[in-house]
Order: sequence, then structure tokens, then C-alpha cells
Amino acid sequence: MSTPLAITGSDQSGEPQAQRTARAFVAALHGAVRAVRLYPIENSAVLRGIAELGNAAERVALADGQCRLRRIGDYLFVNETRLRLTLDNYAAVAHVLGLLREAGLGGVDVVAPTIARAWVVLIAFLQSPPLDSPEEERLEQLSERVALAGITCFEFYPPVDASDLEETELDAKERARQTYVRSLDVTREVMTSARLGRNAGLKRVKRAVQGIVDAILTDAASLIGLTTLREFDEYTFVHSVNVSILSVALGRRLGLTKPQMLDLGLAALLHDIGKSRIPLDLLNKRGSLDDGERAILQTHTWQGVLTLFAMPTGSARPWRAMTTAYEHHMRIDFTGYPKAYRSRRLSLYSNIIAVADGFDAATTTRVYQDVPWSPADVLRGMRDNKRLGLDPVVVKAFINLTGIYPVGTLVVLDSFALAMVVAVNPDPTAMSRPLVRMITDDQGNRLQDLHVYDLTACDPSGQFEYTVIRTEDPQRYGINISDYFA
Repeated sequence: MSTPLAITGSDQSGEPQAQRTARAFVAALHGAVRAVRLYPIENSAVLRGIAELGNAAERVALADGQCRLRRIGDYLFVNETRLRLTLDNYAAVAHVLGLLREAGLGGVDVVAPTIARAWVVLIAFLQSPPLDSPEEERLEQLSERVALAGITCFEFYPPVDASDLEETELDAKERARQTYVRSLDVTREVMTSARLGRNAGLKRVKRAVQGIVDAILTDAASLIGLTTLREFDEYTFVHSVNVSILSVALGRRLGLTKPQMLDLGLAALLHDIGKSRIPLDLLNKRGSLDDGERAILQTHTWQGVLTLFAMPTGSARPWRAMTTAYEHHMRIDFTGYPKAYRSRRLSLYSNIIAVADGFDAATTTRVYQDVPWSPADVLRGMRDNKRLGLDPVVVKAFINLTGIYPVGTLVVLDSFALAMVVAVNPDPTAMSRPLVRMITDDQGNRLQDLHVYDLTACDPSGQFEYTVIRTEDPQRYGINISDYFA
């Protein structure tokens, strides 16, 4: 491997070098893990990913004198630098946290120069830890496997409690990102446990939902904005977290109390848990499903009830979560699934989750949906297409929550400039005039200074400075939503 150059100081944005180096190391680890999962070891993508990981570890060691990755609670540290969550690294952080947790690892210390084979052995264990063993035994098994392979460049540490970490150090946006990553990590753990026939319990899930509710009550815009970010490889987990966030925010809009929002958030986070009993090759199949495959997929509703019923829950079972897992595809006219054989009334929670579920699914790229719908088009369809079977009162409340142009919508202004919607206008009478971040000028040139504009602003003559004339597909312009969402 080539010797990396030492760089000190901060970049133009003022970000410390230690933070950039730490972020690059975690991103390289995430990239190498994905490459090993997708391709044979001899594939060029794997070789390149392992080489990049080795170089990133060298840069960390060169800068700090050592390279140590630690998991403390729901935080990642590279040496003494706690990784700050940003919009371009949240998926990598969440994935690495999940891998370390499932492996029973609190930390990995690179104590000697590495070779490619050493990283491959480590990643192979992280990809397939012995989940049938108690968590406290997995660390010992990892150490034994690495020793048998003749690898001496790593030392491993047990998990560390995070009770002494002060979350007050985090700003509002970082707290929202931390809440999102924690929820994603918990969802992955619960779904994976259910698929393997193990009972994860609901204690950590309830804590994650508590974080979502608290964030919605204090800074809803930051958390709702994160639902515009997509990690295609982890659609099921990301989708469940997004639906929980949107459902809680919608429940608040409808006047639910905090205990009711907690129940709703839990039900929404677990609404698709029945998919843990569906074969992965069916969930990941590209193209349309045949009738038999569709019938199997539709069993995830009642399979979800069985999965939740089997969970150890202490004194009270999550009855509302069971109800919504069963009902969220039924539609208000009962033309959905599963088929209702006797008269019933759908719960309010089911109607809320159905709207949040439909919105997030339609606006996301999936294996059988290469081109997602724009958020504005989805809202229009939910409002006007009665065949979707959504509760019109809940849909109206959802539109009031998101605005006519939801966060993440690319819009064309009457000046022909492109802008990204970053927030609903706080003025409830200005639903068609969101807050936007300008991406191009009137001539189509990309802007470096990305100011946020309130589309209710007027010029000296009293006319609106900018007005939305239509929405556009970001992919058509090569625009990545996460690059412009702050």
C-alpha cells in the first residue's frame, strides 16, 4: 500500500482533520463490507475496497499514532474522535454500528501493519457472526477465529456503556441524526433476530421510539427531513424507521397525546416485521411478482401478528402493533389484503400508518421500482385517487403536515432556477410556498452559496419574488437530494 500523506488543520468548511480522517475510515470499512458481501474475494471491487480500507487505517494511525474503532452505546469513535453524523455518512455509521453490535464487539484496535487477508478475515466474521451464541461469547469466538487464521494485527474489546456520554453536546440536527441512526440500528436488530427465530424483545425498540417522539416534539423538521434519505441496500429497515417518523409526526398533527404517539410509533416501526418471515430472494426479487409470489408476500401482515405475539414483552403485549401489522394494507373499503371476512372498523393507527407507508414506499427506489414518484405527485395521487383506499381525513392532515411540496422535492421556479424544498412554510396559509434551497441560478449554473429562501418573500412592489411552476425529477439533473439537505 502506498504511504499516505499527513494532513493537518481543517478544511474550508472548518471541519477538523481528525473528523474527516475518522469519517473516511468508517466509510472505507462500510464500502469494503458491502463489496465482500456482493462479490467474490478475487473481484476487483473487493480488492479495491480492501486496499482503500487499509489506506484509510494507515491515515488514521499516521495522524493519531494509533487506529482504534470503538462502539460506545450508539456512538462510533475513531481513537478519541466521536464521529459526527452527517447526511452523507449516516448509512455507513448505522451499518458499522449494527455489525459491531451483532458481533459482540466494543472495539477493534489495529496494533500492527495490516495485509489484505487480515481485513478479509475480520469482515467475514462481521458479516456472519455466530448469532446462535450469547453475545458475550462472540468476542471470544472472534478472537479464536482470528488467531487460528494467523492474524496478529488486531486486538478486540468488549462493549462499553454509554451512560457517561453527554448528549447535550450535540446540536439539534445531530441529535436528530443520532435518533435516526439509533432507530435504524434497533430495527435491523429486531428484524434480523425475528428472521433467525430469536426473540429480541421490545425494550430497545421502545427506547428508540421514545427518541423519535421526543425529537418530533422538539425539532420535527430535522427528523422529518432525514426521511428523504435512502439507503437502497437496507430498504426494509430504512422504510420502517421512515414510516415511524412520519406516523408520529402525523399523529401529533391529529392531536394525539404523547403516550398515544409512543404507541403509534412502536406500531409503525414494527408494521412490516412480518417480512422477516418472507424469503429474502422474494423480497429482493427484481421485476414484477407472479400471483403465487404476490400471495406469499401478502402473508407478511398476519405473519407480523404471529411474530409480535411470540416476542417477550413483559407485562403487556403490543396489541395495537399487532392490529396495525394486520390491517395496514386493508384499505378503508376493504379491497386490500388480508381479506376481511366479517364487519370491522379499521383503527386510526392503521389508517395513519397506511398513509405514511404508502408515501414512503412510492417515493423510494426499490428493487422493483427503479424510478420513484416525486413526493408532490404521490400526495396528489393520495388525495385524488380513491382506489388507493386511504382515509381522506388522514390524507388531508398529512398534506397539511408535509405541505403541497414535501421536503426533498425538486422544484422549478418562475425564474427557471432549480431549488430543493427543505422545510414546510411555518405559515399554515402558505402550503404552496415552502422554504427552498436554491441549487441553480436563472441560467442553470450550479450555485456554491446555497441560501434558503422563503417563497412568501415579496419584492418592493409587493409581488412574490419566486413562485413554483412545476416539480422535476432530481435524477434527470444528476442531483442527489442529500447533497442539498442541511
